[in-house]
Amino acid sequence: MSRFFPPASVGAMSGNGNSKTTLEDLARLAGVSVSTVSRALNDLPLISTRTKQRIWALAREHDYPFRQSMPQAPIGAAGSIVIVTPNMRGRPLPLSHPFFLELLASIGEAARERGCDFTVSHVAPATLEDLVTTTTTSRADGVIFLGQSMLHEELNQLAETGARFVVWGAHIPGQKYRSIGSDNLLGGRRSTLHLARLGRRRILFIGGSDPEAQQRRRGYREALDESGLDYDGRLVCEVEFELESAEAAVARLLRRGIAFDGIVAASDIIALGAIRALRRAGLRVPEDASVVGYDDMLLSRLSTPALSTIRQDNQRAGQLLVSGILDASGDDVPSLLPTELIIRESCGG
Repeated sequence: MSRFFPPASVGAMSGNGNSKTTLEDLARLAGVSVSTVSRALNDLPLISTRTKQRIWALAREHDYPFRQSMPQAPIGAAGSIVIVTPNMRGRPLPLSHPFFLELLASIGEAARERGCDFTVSHVAPATLEDLVTTTTTSRADGVIFLGQSMLHEELNQLAETGARFVVWGAHIPGQKYRSIGSDNLLGGRRSTLHLARLGRRRILFIGGSDPEAQQRRRGYREALDESGLDYDGRLVCEVEFELESAEAAVARLLRRGIAFDGIVAASDIIALGAIRALRRAGLRVPEDASVVGYDDMLLSRLSTPALSTIRQDNQRAGQLLVSGILDASGDDVPSLLPTELIIRESCGG
């Protein structure tokens, strides 16, 4: 393409001279008007994708000083989304967590179907100021927050600013923002009722302090009442959203001699940690204790014994999260995805 430039001008654009590449320079290189170059660099729909690609390639080749307002995503995308994981108890949840990896994959597939690009942010907001910064300094169409953490009130305030975002998480009374999540109350209730029908009478609940786990715990309490089983506060363990935390909590209960014959876990990872603690104590699953998880991750199908669990429709979740940004209409009505009890080996029936 350098045939459009006089030799002296090309040398000035090599990066070693004092001149900077201008819009006029790029226009001469590409053989188009300055206005066409400007529109192409800003990814405006009036310019064909092929022309945009040619102009952006020339701009990079000749070190054009891109402005902050210009798009970072590949040109021709129907949109761009930023994915953010809020802080929980002072630290962000690891993106390597199997559940988040599966949810990210579902979001990615849904974005691909819509011709949309997405970016996973390094930011882990912990305050309202962090949330505002996340949604106002990005060039994306909107932000998907993977979980509310303890930021429900701050997200309500963020919604009043007109920021475009959607949350993967629980529906909380008084909520002013759009959320996509499963029917946590029903999921916790279903898993507990199933263990009660199997004859389990001392059912342990293990979960975190996040809104989703708290709703699953409420479902557990309702199912105990419905089954005529007494609630015992010693059979409720609050743990981190990780395998090691659940394993340690169950091991402590066993050392204290607190008896239980069933476990309802707020996630599959927590359930797998509980099973590991039982095995290390010489107990059998499901003979000595039946276990039900939540999420139906791939790991739940591959574990030994295969884990009974509550299935969430991650594929549908990804579609709704992406459309919540690209098709935003100001509607803050939450979407509750149905849950399904998947019975495998770990509960014994």
